[in-house]
Parts: sequence; structure tokens; C-alpha cells
Amino acid sequence: MSFADAIPLRLLAFGDSLVAGFALSRKASFTVQLEKALFAAGCPAEVVNAGIPGDTSAGGQARLQQALAIEPDLVLLEFGANDNLLGQAPANLEANLEAIIQGFRDNGIPVLLTDIKPLRDLGESYRTEFSEVFSRLAAKYQLPFYDDFLAGVAGKPELNKADGIHPNPKGVKEIVLRLAPLVIETLRGLPQG
Repeated sequence: MSFADAIPLRLLAFGDSLVAGFALSRKASFTVQLEKALFAAGCPAEVVNAGIPGDTSAGGQARLQQALAIEPDLVLLEFGANDNLLGQAPANLEANLEAIIQGFRDNGIPVLLTDIKPLRDLGESYRTEFSEVFSRLAAKYQLPFYDDFLAGVAGKPELNKADGIHPNPKGVKEIVLRLAPLVIETLRGLPQG
């Protein structure tokens, strides 16, 4: 049986408004667009939207049991934007993300970690500490790692809603275009049962 003939895998997009599709139609949302891109590439996967607008890494940790109940084959982990916007300490972000990663790993569920660059400028020291959290965890747990969820989109008015934070449908397409190859590579590398 070829990969294309396999039963679709389940990918859990676990995060905040960036994966939830804040103020977008369902068909324009990140998870729906990513699922379409995966199918188009011959890598069928159901993409489950477990994004909650406004959620922080602490909120994600609190929702871990709900996420585990979905029994995903892979988790795309995207938290940090709201931690930054609320001025949370990078050490707290790291502890929360590590607990989430460990929770999935303890249940045999692989994680693809995404980085988010600080959206609120809280100084150079904060920015450096915040950014290092993601790469450090990716290295420690040897995770597939996407180093900037908003690459090519952040700071571009034509790709964002008026708030300058949330991608519009064109911005979501750009994120999916850039992120999908790593998701596909990771899914194809999963053991086939």
C-alpha cells in the first residue's frame, strides 16, 4: 500500500488564534488551508483545529488532556504570541511548552514545534531570551522545527488584518505555502501502522 492510499493521518494544530483562524471564514482558516495543501501534495491528513484565540502556553498546558484525547498522529505546536503580548517571562513560556511537549511524547505522539517572533517589543534582552526558548526545546527534544510561524507575513499590511497581528486570507496562504513542506516531510517520516 502506498502512502497516498493510506488512511489519512490526524494532525492536531494546537495553539492560539494564529492556528484557530481568528476572524476568518472557515474555508480561509489555517487548518483548512493546510489540510487542502497536504491532500494536494498526496499526503492526506485530517487537520484538527485546536487553536483558541487569546490562549497562552499556560492555557495550552491546561488543555493538554483534551488534546491527548484527540489521539493525533502528529501535533503542530504553536504558542507564544499571547505570552509575548502579555509580557510573560520567557522562562514561563519554556516551562509550559516543555510540559506540553513532554505530555505528548509520554503518549507516543510526535511534535512539530513552531517558533513565533515577539510581536510586542519588550527590549533586546527579552527578545533574545524569548526566541531562544523555541530553538532550545527543538534541539533538546530533537523536534522538527519551523523557526518563524509568521515568516513572510509579519509586518506586511497587505497580508494582515487591520490589527497588524492576525493574518488575512492571503497571509494564511503564505504561511501554509512556507510551512507545508516541513509538515509533509514530517508526516511522511512517521512510522506507518
